[in-house]
Amino acid sequence: MGIMPDKWLIEQGEKIIRPFHAGQVAKGQISYGVSSYGYDIRLANEFKIFTNVRNAIVDPKNFTSASFVEYDASETGYCILPPNSFLLCRSLEWIEVPRDMLVLVIGKSTYARCGLILNCTPLEPEWKGHITLEISNTTTLPAKIYAGEGIGQLLFFKAEEVCDVSYADRKGKYQNQVGVVLPRILNG
Repeated sequence: MGIMPDKWLIEQGEKIIRPFHAGQVAKGQISYGVSSYGYDIRLANEFKIFTNVRNAIVDPKNFTSASFVEYDASETGYCILPPNSFLLCRSLEWIEVPRDMLVLVIGKSTYARCGLILNCTPLEPEWKGHITLEISNTTTLPAKIYAGEGIGQLLFFKAEEVCDVSYADRKGKYQNQVGVVLPRILNG
């Protein structure tokens, strides 16, 4: 597998990422768009902030909305994540991974330097949708997270051969996800 450079991404980007920015947008905000060997994605306005207000238990096999509060950052442009807390959000961009690629989502150092950690997530061949992102605030301070600005980088790895069975072939449980998608367990 080889990582794909910016020239390839500029040529192919609109087929894979929507909306797509062929350059890097950075002035006065956390950067997004094409980088040297990847693409910096942005956050949408939708946030689900985990809380213990309702005394819920987080159970990936029986997930309930009682464990979080929803927040729409359309008016403010940001979300405040409480200390030692966690939230779910999504990419502003819609991604469609080619069959001969694996995409890895990693956090941006700007947020990491503030104690905010983005879960590293693989996007398998032929996966498509908005990326549900998980952010942890590891600090003892509230943290501001900006909608519409960069949050993580996509790294594109091209395979030497096309996979036999893609995520779409398997009808993966997170295929074609729209918005912030909660944990799912398939039955049967």
